[in-house]
Amino acid sequence: MAYLRCDVAILGAGVNGTSIAYELSKRGKKVLLIDKIVMGAGASGSCDDMILLQSKKPGILLEMAFKSLERFESLKDELPSDIEFETQGGTILIEDEEHLAIMEDFVASQNRYGLEVEIIDRKRLLQLQPLVADDIIASTYSARDSQVNPMLLMKAFLLGARRKGMEFLSRTRAAAVERLQSGWGLLLDSGDRVEAEVLVNAAGAWANDITKLIGFEVPITPRKGQVIVTEAIPPLGATNVWSAQYIVSKLKPQEPAISRPDGRAAVQTPAERFGLGFAFTGTHNGNYLIGSTRENRGFDKSTDPEAIGLLSAQVERFFPVMSKINFIRTFAGLRPSTPDGMPFLGEIPGAPGFFIAAGHEGDGIALSPITGLVMADLITGKKPEFPMKAFDPGRFCGKGGV
Repeated sequence: MAYLRCDVAILGAGVNGTSIAYELSKRGKKVLLIDKIVMGAGASGSCDDMILLQSKKPGILLEMAFKSLERFESLKDELPSDIEFETQGGTILIEDEEHLAIMEDFVASQNRYGLEVEIIDRKRLLQLQPLVADDIIASTYSARDSQVNPMLLMKAFLLGARRKGMEFLSRTRAAAVERLQSGWGLLLDSGDRVEAEVLVNAAGAWANDITKLIGFEVPITPRKGQVIVTEAIPPLGATNVWSAQYIVSKLKPQEPAISRPDGRAAVQTPAERFGLGFAFTGTHNGNYLIGSTRENRGFDKSTDPEAIGLLSAQVERFFPVMSKINFIRTFAGLRPSTPDGMPFLGEIPGAPGFFIAAGHEGDGIALSPITGLVMADLITGKKPEFPMKAFDPGRFCGKGGV
């Protein structure tokens, strides 16, 4: 049994845990990073590689995404290893006039907020995506949408933090947390004990398991996303691709479901049942990632043949050439979702020195650089550049305290 002391103990070695560890280590803090499995074993290692500004509604998350993208630009040179960051732009495909009208309003609101995005006609779209289906009438385009390799990003954060003195423990989890006279104590299931001035819960979809150890709960639930990986092929186009249906579903209330004849339940289409969306991106190695679903299935990480079939049919619908391409594997990740779509960033009410950074759902990769900076500011007593009220860990409960 070992007895470890540190300034900050971080639980969860995903993209946000490693980002926070890196930023705190740069500021001279003695950091201990702990993961119950290994680096990137959760959502951060089971996702696509997009940094898509266009998916963000105007507001605080878009503001943070702007800053996060700026930080990516500096991190690609600052971090000790390659993260495969590049800005190749993004397009959101528009299938019909109804979606076009909705996207025109959405794009106008984003322009007013400072995002450089436009609606382009089919002729311009074909210059970017020459193999797109014949009935796609238009798309959006933003030159700022980017991509990064999540595994390489976490590796670089980890390596950079280690060079500043951070220690990393894997395959062990917190079995108990206790409040000390000064700071916090952790009992790990390995038998090791940790004493830290500050604890940071960056456990993603499992974050509530950690907060419950001090008698506090946060409504973070897992949302499964299934993804297909193709064989390596030459590039099909110049941009990352999404479909307008994903954005429209966030902006427009769903049509009433069709009731069963007995009136006891509603009928959902398979696409609705799996929360089908479309994301299509090529990697540095030539493989394409095809996603994704948005499912409330608890902690089940298995892939489903029906869902994979829907994803396959969808990519062939948008890019008919994909019917000739081999799929080599599938995977699923559990995104940490919250009731209002906003992450929890800050100190747990009634628990001084106990912080949480979790609940980013599909924005975890895109917002990881700014999450690291904001959390490092909060932990070191510096005022963040963003108002943090929307991310208050206590916003869903009337109780607070340990």
